[in-house]
Amino acid sequence: MFKTGHYLHPREELLQAMERIYRYRMTTTSGGNLSIREPNGNVWITPARVDKGSLRREDIVCVLSNGEIEGTRKPSSELPIHQEIRLRRPDLGGVVHAHPTALVAFSLVHEVPNTRLFHQARNVCGEVGFAPYELPGSPALGRRVAEAFQRGYNCVILENHGVVTAGTTFQEAFRRFETLEFTAKTIIKARLLGGDIRFLDEDELALEKLRKVSLEEFEPSYPSSQENELRRRLCEFVRRAYRQRLFISTQGSYSARLNGASFLITPHQGDRGTVEVGDLVLVSDGRVEKGKTPSRAVTIHEAIYRTHPEVGAVVNAYPVNATAFSVSATALDTHTIPESYVVVRNVGLAPFGMQFGDGRELAGMFSTSRPALLLENDGVLVTAGDILEAFDRLEVLESTAEAIINARAIGTLHPLGQEVSRELDRAFFGI
Repeated sequence: MFKTGHYLHPREELLQAMERIYRYRMTTTSGGNLSIREPNGNVWITPARVDKGSLRREDIVCVLSNGEIEGTRKPSSELPIHQEIRLRRPDLGGVVHAHPTALVAFSLVHEVPNTRLFHQARNVCGEVGFAPYELPGSPALGRRVAEAFQRGYNCVILENHGVVTAGTTFQEAFRRFETLEFTAKTIIKARLLGGDIRFLDEDELALEKLRKVSLEEFEPSYPSSQENELRRRLCEFVRRAYRQRLFISTQGSYSARLNGASFLITPHQGDRGTVEVGDLVLVSDGRVEKGKTPSRAVTIHEAIYRTHPEVGAVVNAYPVNATAFSVSATALDTHTIPESYVVVRNVGLAPFGMQFGDGRELAGMFSTSRPALLLENDGVLVTAGDILEAFDRLEVLESTAEAIINARAIGTLHPLGQEVSRELDRAFFGI
């Protein structure tokens, strides 16, 4: 996930994570705490009463295995949560506690998000536990939370408080935190759309595990200037997609065609927030660059490129508002403002499970008038002529979805009429 390697100090790892959590408003200046346990038993933890927006390396506190504290600050007041979890679950090396708004909303109504919304959410987070209220910072709260982890949960909602996630590594804990907040946001947005939300059953959850991506490897030649430039541009837009919350750290695939039968694609499980040119994977004539693992969506992207020579870029993404449409029975109608209709055109819906096939059936659903699809319970899939156009289309799709959801809170939605649509077709597409 983060660019850690094996040599990054726990202080840097905690700083990187808190910077993301605070930047994306998943906690407040005074809220949230993170910790990492080293193999020797020492625990590094964020400090008490320090501005999360200006946290410094020297602020991080080390609680030694013998209980002594090293550092210029006091450890977080929620240290008992971290201690009690590890007492009952010694396998958990990383812990995240924060107050992201969607998960706080669930804590206020005393519910937990149903992670069956997405196969990835179920795989990453599992079932979510619930801890009854206790005084913040108290040993009693630490015990309550730890008891839920002891029952086997790795993500726990705290009654009228927030959330705690944990993992064998800190990266795993953060991945669970980010994925669970995304799931919670999507459920809230889908409820605002009205109607039933579609959750996955056991057979549907098992489909993803049956997907096999097995491509022959090849030794690439020295990269051309064209390939190097394409790698640079693709990295820029992958990182931008993460900053714009169109991707989360380990979800979202972006590819760009290099030539007729070759394209670059994001790696499997690589951190979308810090992807670098060398992380991208070259795919050529059905073979994959030696020593690298491409996104599991590679077969879909390849099928689209083979079927549609005019397509130069493909994006699988998880923008929360558009994804909310993918889990509800509500159609996403782009007849809202002219930009939405002109840029996105018409949006199709692919039934769940189609994305786990060889990609040909999914590729056949695209056309010049339908360049974007909602993947049922799995985000969106967007095609375009190049990287920039794909990103623009994705952004406009998400903005359109958000505007429709917001409009529902105001009054009756009045879409563009058929005559306006015909006028736009004539003016922009000559049809």
